[in-house]
Parts: sequence; structure tokens; C-alpha cells
Amino acid sequence: MPQRPLYISAVSGFGHVNESKSRDPSVQCNAYEASRPPISIEFDEETQTVAAHKFKIGLYFATWWALNVVFNIYNKKVLNAFPFPWLTSTLSLAAGSFIMLVSWATRIAETPKTDIDFLKALFPVAVAHTIGHVAATVSMSKVAVSFTHIIKSGEPAFSVLVSSLFLGQTFPLPVYLSLVPIIGGCALAAVTELNFNLTGFMGAMISNLAFVFRNIFSKKGMKGKSVGGMNYYACLSMMSLLILTPFAIAVEGPKVWALGWQNAVSQIGPNFICIGNTKKRIVVIVSSIIIFQNPIQPVNALGATIAIFGTFLYSQAKQLEKFGKKDE
Repeated sequence: MPQRPLYISAVSGFGHVNESKSRDPSVQCNAYEASRPPISIEFDEETQTVAAHKFKIGLYFATWWALNVVFNIYNKKVLNAFPFPWLTSTLSLAAGSFIMLVSWATRIAETPKTDIDFLKALFPVAVAHTIGHVAATVSMSKVAVSFTHIIKSGEPAFSVLVSSLFLGQTFPLPVYLSLVPIIGGCALAAVTELNFNLTGFMGAMISNLAFVFRNIFSKKGMKGKSVGGMNYYACLSMMSLLILTPFAIAVEGPKVWALGWQNAVSQIGPNFICIGNTKKRIVVIVSSIIIFQNPIQPVNALGATIAIFGTFLYSQAKQLEKFGKKDE
């Protein structure tokens, strides 16, 4: 405990000795404790900036995770009712591309400066990205979402394998040892999966391999390129959309999609159309911010994310309630 000063207010018998009286071994002293001043903690501007930056990063992660949960669950719901992963993959890329085009048109985001060299370097990255994206969606259309992501968690093993074989890289022993539980866990999950499907398993494995090559092509081909961050991923999605669209039409086709849509609506009814309710709200919120250029603070974004996630949970609960009434 910190010591506080004492102020002496009165002293009796201090510095004067009366011989006629017996000496008192104690000296009376009246004192009072100094009042403690109020504590004021002030942070400098640099500390505040670092704290705000960490908060913003944490908010981005929370938003990313929340929307990713909603995306994966609703993606699986769509694929269960409408089992056409090539079209679903195409529409996902189209939605992201449309949002970015609106952002560039309204100058919310700075339009990237691209040239033919950038597009040439981006092409192999886009091919790998397209394969990985479609393969993951095919996997989710055949097996549980959890199983797909368990297998996709083995991507580090593919990264080490490809880097060793094709790039001649070597890694420290702890890196190789860390792959043992990853490979063992994926193998155990595959062996014990109740609804195992070879197409779903291979889709997740191909997605891992494709995304590893995407990262390698990106690191080697994108060095020194001025486009980065959100604009880079937007350009990647748009090129992937151009690559994927003709293949989606060739593999599945509009006639199959039309029959699949009618079948989904006839079997599930209005619930299939309502699947997109949460996604619709996300699109409306993002579009309104882009078009009307509404300023948004991190706390506003957090509130919107919580509200959207709450809407998602509500829709899930209502669907469970409907199924419960049907079973009664």
C-alpha cells in the first residue's frame, strides 16, 4: 500500500522536559492524514489510436464470423432445397461483384487502376479461386456443413505438401509435427462420418488444393501490383464470375434450374422463398449505405450485425416452431 503523509497539528511535551514530574515515555501527538488527491489517468494520442485500431479489427472479425455463420447455414438450406451448386456458386460471385460495382460507381470505394499485366497475373489466381469456390459448394451440397469445414481445416497440410513439392521449400520440424493432429483429425472425421459421401469429401479436398494454389499464384504474380485489399478481392471475384458462368450453364443449365425451382417451391412452399429474408436485409442495409452514402461508425456496424444475426435466429426459431406443430 502506498504511504500517505501525516501532518502534525499539535504536540505536547515535545522538546521541553519538566524535571519535577516523572518522565512520560510517550509524547502526545495530534496528527491528521493528508487527503488523497483525485486520480486522473490520461492516455496519449498514440495509445488511443492503437486502442481504437484494435477495437476496429475486433469488430471486423466479429462481423465476418457472424455473417459467415449466416452464409454457411443459409447456403446449406438453399442447397438442400435447390441442389445446384454451380448456380449457387455463380450467384454468390455475382452478388459480391454487383455490390463492388455499385461501390465504385458511387465512389464509396476507390476504383482500382488495372492494366493488362494485372489481368494476366490475376487470371491463374481466378482459375484456382473458381475451382476452390465451386468444389466447396459441391461438398456442402452433399455432406453436412460441419464435415466440409472439418476437411477444409486440413488446408495447412496441403500448403506444406504443395510448397515442398513444387516450390522446394522446407519447414522446421515443429511445422511437420503440427500436421499430425490435423491429418489425424480429418481422417478420423471422415471414417466416423455417419452420412459420408465421396463426392462431398472429394469436393472439400479439391477446394483445399485449389485454394493453396490460389495463394501461391497470388504471392508470386501479385508482387508489386498496386491493387490490393478489398479491390483485389473484388477483381478476383469478377474474373471468377466470368470464368464460372459458361461452365455453370454447361454443367447444369437453365432448363434444369427451372425444373429445380418449381420442384423446390412445390415441396417446401413459401419457406423456400423466405430463405433469402435475412440475406435480403443484409443487401438492403449495404445498398442503402452505398447509394445514399450514409456515414457509419463501428458501433453502428456492430449494432446492424447483432440485429441481422438476431433476425436469423428468430427465423430459425419460427421454422422449428412450424415443424413442431406439423409433427403434433
